[in-house]
Amino acid sequence: MAVSSSDKFATKAIHAGAHTDVHGSVIEPISLSTTFKQHAPAQPVGQYEYSRSQNPNRKNLEDAVAALENAKYGLAFSSGSATTAVILQSLPQGSHAVSIGDVYGGTHRYFTKVANAHGVETTFTNDLVKELPQLVQKNTKLVWIESPTNPTLKVTDIALVSETVRKIDPEILVVVDNTFLSPYLSNPLNFGADVVVHSATKYINGHSDVVMGVLATNNESLHQKLQFLQNAIGAIPSPFDAWLAHRGLKTLHLRVRQACLSAAKIAEFLANSSAVESVNYPGLPTHPNYDVVKKQHRDALGGGMISFRIKGGAEAAAKFSSTTRLFTLAESLGGIESLLEVPAVMTHGGIPQAQREASGVFDNLIRLSVGIEDVDDLLDDIKSAIEKVAV
Repeated sequence: MAVSSSDKFATKAIHAGAHTDVHGSVIEPISLSTTFKQHAPAQPVGQYEYSRSQNPNRKNLEDAVAALENAKYGLAFSSGSATTAVILQSLPQGSHAVSIGDVYGGTHRYFTKVANAHGVETTFTNDLVKELPQLVQKNTKLVWIESPTNPTLKVTDIALVSETVRKIDPEILVVVDNTFLSPYLSNPLNFGADVVVHSATKYINGHSDVVMGVLATNNESLHQKLQFLQNAIGAIPSPFDAWLAHRGLKTLHLRVRQACLSAAKIAEFLANSSAVESVNYPGLPTHPNYDVVKKQHRDALGGGMISFRIKGGAEAAAKFSSTTRLFTLAESLGGIESLLEVPAVMTHGGIPQAQREASGVFDNLIRLSVGIEDVDDLLDDIKSAIEKVAV
């Protein structure tokens, strides 16, 4: 069914990219064929030739993601890291990038240990808004924003950064990793970004059973370049994974809103706990950039991610994260189930200590991904773990 630009988010989530087949199936079937019949050489029966180049399930998902991000074009990849890789691969050799310092460890790893292999060097900053004009070089081609950041949940004013970049050099790409919020809470393209990316493994799929990445853009020439690389590199998701992610996307608004409401209550409890040094949560009015949150997030919701520093150092963080009942100790986030991790030794363990601590990633920092269980049960779980640490 074709969706209208005037349709609200929930309507788009259900119907965007949902095309019935010749049988009238309400839910799209899974198309596992690797190749498609042609009437004559270079004259395919339909719009598909070979499944690496395009597949019905992937196309439907890409259309749905684009609709939810208010974009013309969407592309899906085999992982969030593959999405990052393709964007960096699109830059000329000898390019320079500027990135927010507090990023996902895998993103930091790609910038520092892979992209530099073809001559792309990256400068990191913990204050992108203030320091960007001094960091841009003649060969700067990309500004990378993660908002909120992983794992200290810093919020960047995307509109302000985009405006600054346009004044310096309109050809510099502004890319925003929107994974922590999902398209339901924020649409970076509305604030001037050129590309928005997601690890669709997280909120978009939402059920911890698919590894995938997606991006969306309104730039036609950039889309063509990235689509060429998607096909040439071959970092594509399987039809089944695309089908699963598209199914998950249909309930994104319900899952994310509930996670936000629960996370807000948990963050408030942690902020008032004597066992906690500090809490990072964009939905708290005490967040340093709460004014930006009110402008940039739907209904000023803070998302489903929280991080906090527990008193007692690394030992306390390890004990807390090993004694919860409902919060599972595991990497990843954004699923229906609640997870927790200690970034310093897990997702961000590959970043040098001095560098990660400069971004606020200390040994006693715990990251929570709040799921959609009953919030009272989740609060009881956290209270019980804190009591065990305090003994």
